[in-house]
Amino acid sequence: MEYVRLGKTGLKVSRLCLGCMTYGSKTWRPWILEEEESRPFFRAAIEGGINFFDTANVYSIGQSEVITGKLLKEFASRDEVVIATKVHLPMGPGPNEKGLSRKHIMSSIDASLKRLGVDHVDLFQIHRFDYDTPIEETLEALHDVVKAGKARYIGASSMYAWQFARMLAVSEQNGWTRFVSMQPQYNLVYREEEREMLPLCKAEGIGVIPWSPLARGFLAGGRAKVGEGTTERARTDEFAPRLSYRDADFAVVDAVEAIAGARGLSNMQVALAWVLRNPAITAPIIGASKLHHLTDALSALDVALGGDEVAALEKPYKPKPVLDHA
Repeated sequence: MEYVRLGKTGLKVSRLCLGCMTYGSKTWRPWILEEEESRPFFRAAIEGGINFFDTANVYSIGQSEVITGKLLKEFASRDEVVIATKVHLPMGPGPNEKGLSRKHIMSSIDASLKRLGVDHVDLFQIHRFDYDTPIEETLEALHDVVKAGKARYIGASSMYAWQFARMLAVSEQNGWTRFVSMQPQYNLVYREEEREMLPLCKAEGIGVIPWSPLARGFLAGGRAKVGEGTTERARTDEFAPRLSYRDADFAVVDAVEAIAGARGLSNMQVALAWVLRNPAITAPIIGASKLHHLTDALSALDVALGGDEVAALEKPYKPKPVLDHA
């Protein structure tokens, strides 16, 4: 396993991050793995050299954090792992149980630490941009979380590049803790972040830890239309059709399959190798609901794509509307 700096920080993270949304409670999503089902994945990740684990308070409404904290404690010491979680999305029906107000940030970090069973997280991220809260309020609250020792670093997730640039500028103007990472959606069927966000992050020294590098499994193949697929998630994921399923997206999958077949690789290895080759990318966040998903992801670190292969993978792409920034 290779370990790289997260942005301009001294924090070293593995080149793959295990996304923990998959682990939690089936009452939240039918494809979720509960604690006993999740245990082998944390063990295999640690044994494979992964030290970076990403969850969020909203995943299984807190149960993902509970399982993540418990299983990491079983297989690693606290100093060995980098734990990331998030705040923003609704945790209840009340008007103050969501967003990036000072009230919600402060209550959320305490609740996340309790569920994870730790006294600090390494990376505390805003899950989305909050249009209802002044960014000064959000940024000062995040700064205070860091100064209180409850988080070591702060990061952000999907938003427009102008919003992120403005937040970086306000932090600098006020001497507040600066974002060190950005978590955008980025994969072979969603490349809109190449226009502005990835260049901004590269210029500003921001680590990029993209979510859904396999387009929620779409790039693995086996999907002909909405509601079909070889996995429970493919058949029941209501979110995926908003992101993929265009004719051009299926053409990209065909290109992935052609290269994977010629190389004796899985679709996952090819699609992930394409993300990893981008110099702006620090560590893709991988989801794994079967152990071979994890072994394929680890082996993708050794896959080098040739120029002709990259061109073939990228040729079918058609620009699409910006997705999931709110």
